[in-house]
Amino acid sequence: MSQPLKIAVAGLGTVGAGTIKVLQANGLAIAARCGRAITVTAVAARDRNMDRGVDLSGATWFDDAAVMAERADADVIVELIGGEGGIARKTVEAALANKRHVVTANKALLAHHGVALAKVAEAAGLTLAYEAAVAGGIPIIKALREGLAGNNIRRVTGILNGTCNYILSTMRDQGREFADVLKEAQDLGYAEADPAFDIDGIDAAHKLAILTSVAFGTEVNIKSVHVEGIRHVSSLDIQYADEFGYRIKLLGVAERDEKSGGIIQRVYPCLIAPTAPLAAVEGVFNAVVAEGDFVGKSVYEGRGAGAGPTASAVVADIMDIAAGRRVPTFGIPATQLKALPSVPVEQHVGEYYLRLLVVDRPGVFADIAGAFRDENVSMESVLQRGRTANANVNVVIITHECQEASLLRALKRLQANAALVEPPHMMRIENLA
Repeated sequence: MSQPLKIAVAGLGTVGAGTIKVLQANGLAIAARCGRAITVTAVAARDRNMDRGVDLSGATWFDDAAVMAERADADVIVELIGGEGGIARKTVEAALANKRHVVTANKALLAHHGVALAKVAEAAGLTLAYEAAVAGGIPIIKALREGLAGNNIRRVTGILNGTCNYILSTMRDQGREFADVLKEAQDLGYAEADPAFDIDGIDAAHKLAILTSVAFGTEVNIKSVHVEGIRHVSSLDIQYADEFGYRIKLLGVAERDEKSGGIIQRVYPCLIAPTAPLAAVEGVFNAVVAEGDFVGKSVYEGRGAGAGPTASAVVADIMDIAAGRRVPTFGIPATQLKALPSVPVEQHVGEYYLRLLVVDRPGVFADIAGAFRDENVSMESVLQRGRTANANVNVVIITHECQEASLLRALKRLQANAALVEPPHMMRIENLA
């Protein structure tokens, strides 16, 4: 058997400690599968006295992860600190500058700096691996980059944030409001004290930008991702969606626009049919559907976060390096990634869900119909429920297929109408069945 692969771990939080635990618990099987043992020679963390439930007695401690990346006796630096810049970026850059492979779970770093880092790594003959950065324990990067490499990918769709999926699932199952379920998610540890990164769609957008690059051979372009979160989704919306035969999910969707050749990237809550593969994915689970020209639809589901699933993905990347398995970071050499044009979400064509809270008086519906008519938006179904305590009513509409720009113009006209009590609530309907 070859000499052991020596690794240094930067960050000993949940995932860092979990990674070491996997290596220690399954060390013999891991060595047999990749042809050499994997040993942890160094670690970097703030608190040396904390009990992390793993044996660190043989590892050299560093207070500064970037210094560890330069000086540790290691072949691979495992960056599990997180964050777009700061010490995480310094650690990865130091590792590559000192000819060390990198394994990371840092989606923010990759979404903002992944192409530049990949160019440095590939020029030096090094691996930059990041399976754990997207969808936790689901091996979606390997699936897209290797298992589906013979396909032209048409579309990638995913539930990429377990916090949002848990909140929407619980709201639907229990009829509770967003704020109440968010508090529960925080109490259970599914959401951070400041949950904006999750519930505003930023986390999912980072992951989608990475998936888009691997799926379509384009440069990672986080700036072109249209992002909406779930703060505005109410129990009423979930109830009405159910009446129309839909479920609401926060999805990340990337697809090629046939007319322009560009890529549409969007993260938003949307309505999907209960027969769609993603409709049954509940709680904190993640799932991704990849659609290829020869394979058709391929579905991947599993836990998207947590010590065990994420550490599993980190270890798989380390094992690939140990076994000498190497592919370009994003599937093709980083210098060959294309800067494909981004397509504004306003060019999206589809059906839409609308909820309008209006004053209950004669002529209001005629105003709605007139605004839609003038912008060539056709209504497929309409629901109207009884008055609220303030003599207002909810008018809920499902449109026929139309261009989003046309619908937005119609809604802008309606917002100038004094009959609207609050801004319109709009969500897209994604046909995924």
